[in-house]
Amino acid sequence: MRYPPRQAGFTLIELVMTMTVSAVVVSFVALFISGPVAGFTDQTRRAGLVDAADAALSRLKRDVRKALPNTVRLTSAGGVVALELLSSVDGSRYRAQPPGTTDAILDFAGADGSFNVIGPFTQVAKPFVSTTHFLSVYNVGVPGADAYELANVITPPGTQISIDADAVPGEDRVSLLPAFQFAFGSPTQRAFLVEGPVTYLCDTGAGTLTRYDGYGIAQDQSTRDSHAELLGAGASAALMADSIAGCAFDYSPGTAERAGLLTAELGVSAQGESISLLSQIHVDNVP
Repeated sequence: MRYPPRQAGFTLIELVMTMTVSAVVVSFVALFISGPVAGFTDQTRRAGLVDAADAALSRLKRDVRKALPNTVRLTSAGGVVALELLSSVDGSRYRAQPPGTTDAILDFAGADGSFNVIGPFTQVAKPFVSTTHFLSVYNVGVPGADAYELANVITPPGTQISIDADAVPGEDRVSLLPAFQFAFGSPTQRAFLVEGPVTYLCDTGAGTLTRYDGYGIAQDQSTRDSHAELLGAGASAALMADSIAGCAFDYSPGTAERAGLLTAELGVSAQGESISLLSQIHVDNVP
């Protein structure tokens, strides 16, 4: 007599027990893994916030260190803080004494259309010709000697500035059209080539830090301390950082013997994470 083959498989009780044990194991695994995964996610988010704030502060540092002496200025209104400066491209020392021909010496007694600088400009390709740049000598940031006034210590807008290597080795020839009379000589014979103003606008309401350039110089900063005013002046805007929860700028101009100091603090916040970065930037204000 042959018996029918027995069928192999799980009983309903065995299946329920297996599912129950599996659920318990998965729960324990999730319990142990969720903590490290959440920690990794939080750390990644914090690192992203730090990187964004640090990149913005690094760009700010580069601009401040290029500032024409005595042109860093601050203003604030409501939740908006504006930091403005005049960005210099290059600098050299003008010839104030012989040897050299008379026309190689910068004349402060009247308008001078050409002179030499000792130690050539190195940050511009020569021959260099521009009507959008400025040349500044002895800006000390006080009335009558303030580059933002566009008089006395800086060439007027539209002045054609030409720079080329001179026949004398190690010197460049600078030409101004029309000729311009600088009001004051620099004790260290310093001359700066300036490309124009730069503003950093920190808006905690919008949560942004934005950089503006390519606009005209204005004596009164209150006409250049908002997004609308800067765009109206022809500025180009570049977002440096978002998720800005707070910012604080403090500037001490220093003296002729001591560098100025800009203290910049940025607070960035996202998804419950908040970080704050502080940077201090030395500013050379010797004109």
